[in-house]
Amino acid sequence: METMGIPYEIITEEVKEETQETIPEEQVKALARLKTEAVLPKVRAKLGTNMDFIIIGADTMVFYQGQALGKPKDEQDAARMLEMLSGQVHEVYTGVSMIICDQKGQREDISFAVCSKVSVRTLSKEQIWDYISSKEPMDKAGAYAIQGRFGIYIKEISGEYYNIVGFPIAKIYDTLLERGIDIKK
Repeated sequence: METMGIPYEIITEEVKEETQETIPEEQVKALARLKTEAVLPKVRAKLGTNMDFIIIGADTMVFYQGQALGKPKDEQDAARMLEMLSGQVHEVYTGVSMIICDQKGQREDISFAVCSKVSVRTLSKEQIWDYISSKEPMDKAGAYAIQGRFGIYIKEISGEYYNIVGFPIAKIYDTLLERGIDIKK
């Protein structure tokens, strides 16, 4: 959002990221909702009830052939994931949950999921282990960061780039504009 010139504040709350959902779109939406609901009491305590505010939560997951690829447990797990993605196309889903509150106490809840497809070049074992040695994949879903060192291995994407990064800002912006809210102003 900073890159887009949109003012924001990050407020976090630890949540247990678990859901009963099994469909990728529903999984990421449910996880995003957990985050917005967890942060809502903090925002209300900070701002009170006499201010308009929007809480936006997002959760991103990588899926390959229907299997969720979370953050790697260790370097071997990262190598396993990267070998799986090598030369293949996979999906990145981001669920977004927004809570819009106004001074009158009105609340609107919005949630949606965005999917982008990512094609990865065929990687050699040397390339995989060179990337793992950077430590970058160790805290990333699917064991890679498209906006980081792994970007050179991306063959093609279909869908919103910022969705793959983890925050589909264009869809968020459009969704809010449909409600008469321009977060650029």
